[in-house]
Amino acid sequence: MKLLVLDAGHCLSLALVRETARRQDLELELESAHSVTARHLEESTPYAVIIPPLTQPLDEQPAAVRAHVDDVEACLEACLAQDVPLVWCVSDQLYEDGFDTPIDEHVIPSPRNEGLKQLIRVGDRIRAELPHHLMVRLGPLFALDGKHAWLGKLLDTLIAGGELRAASDIIFCPTSADSVAMALIGMLQQQSCGAQAWGSYHLAGTEPVSAYTFVSMVRTQLETRLEGRGEQVELGTVKALNHHHEHPLRRVLNCRRVLGTFGVHQKAWRLEVGRMLDLWCLARDEQQVAQQVSQDKVGQQ
Repeated sequence: MKLLVLDAGHCLSLALVRETARRQDLELELESAHSVTARHLEESTPYAVIIPPLTQPLDEQPAAVRAHVDDVEACLEACLAQDVPLVWCVSDQLYEDGFDTPIDEHVIPSPRNEGLKQLIRVGDRIRAELPHHLMVRLGPLFALDGKHAWLGKLLDTLIAGGELRAASDIIFCPTSADSVAMALIGMLQQQSCGAQAWGSYHLAGTEPVSAYTFVSMVRTQLETRLEGRGEQVELGTVKALNHHHEHPLRRVLNCRRVLGTFGVHQKAWRLEVGRMLDLWCLARDEQQVAQQVSQDKVGQQ
């Protein structure tokens, strides 16, 4: 199966590259562009096109949201012309005001923000015009590298001694980019084998948590690992913000449909953060060894 993935530098795109490298049954075409033409699809002949999400649309400038919408619509036109399935990943921020209970797939977001409304409109077009589509709503993505790699940015700030600010009254389910990549590939493999289970799905990590608690936990795990390695690093601080004084805003996605249809389980974000921190420490070791080798060479000259 061949997949065409757009926005090559996105953290989800890089996660798809890593997952593909582990498999023998997949070919990945990675494009730096944010859209694709019908001619390109005709020449490339992928099974599906994957569009990574605009991960924090509420924090983006209106022009950036408009550009993303235009790119998605261009992809839709190309996929319609060549009858190629489209996979569009979207942020849980589409549910601008949240929901008191876990949000099911059939609940169409109805935001007030104009940028989010544009995203909803293009989603409506996809549902109405392209039967072979997967619209996958995601919790806040985290990864070590790539655009919008939230965890990598957190670690860089903490190591530099900077201050992190995070809302204590916005509840969501952080989602590993690696787990999303694995899930998308599994879903598309089943579709290519005749599952015919197109439509909207929710995919997020387990255990709802506030942004502040998530960031604080990352700091605690990082501090524990550094101390265990004998490193004394003065990490940055975490400050709690309060935006919703009367009632916390909850964006918790109900992911039972993706489990029942494709057998995709939510991944525990705590375990994924721990795994990524282990990888970060290994990379830190390799960097330190490389620096020492370089210094030794300079000293011998």
